[in-house]
Amino acid sequence: MLTVLLVALSLGLSNFAAAIGIGVTGVDAATRLRVGLIFGIFEAGMPVLGLLIGHSLAHTLGGAAHWIGAALLIATGAYAAVQAIRSPERQRDQPPAEATQQRTGRLLITGAALSIDNLAVGFALGAYHVNLAVTAIIIGAVSVSLSLAGLELGDRLGTRLGARGELLGGLVLIAVGIAIAGGIL
Repeated sequence: MLTVLLVALSLGLSNFAAAIGIGVTGVDAATRLRVGLIFGIFEAGMPVLGLLIGHSLAHTLGGAAHWIGAALLIATGAYAAVQAIRSPERQRDQPPAEATQQRTGRLLITGAALSIDNLAVGFALGAYHVNLAVTAIIIGAVSVSLSLAGLELGDRLGTRLGARGELLGGLVLIAVGIAIAGGIL
């Protein structure tokens, strides 16, 4: 069980860092719920999927998943940063429904990017003969907890940064992508 908890913590650190980047843009209860659900589902689901798809496919995707996830995070962060630089006024004037759809789309991409390398983790956990359901629940719970903590920290930083929060959020996602590519996270 300690192994599963340590794996969950290590997987959740990238969610924590990304959630800080999201939090600096300002979060409400609905955003917290979306981030927690999306990050938790992806983090818990990818190891299960990795275990189910088998060793050969998980191994093949495992090496590339690291780079794919990093590239997706860098691209998502770059998009957010460019949008913040190009049109800070438009984002404040944007209708709430449109802003929510854009944020949810970005959250889905970010959640997938953060957890794509967990496919290989799923196979590795299978070698330890752990209970798959319990493992998925622990990984999901840790992911949600770390994501919510990151959102709170980011939100507190964002209130101090004001209009630069969206730009900083994009830059944090880029940094997380680079850290994943470099093997730090």
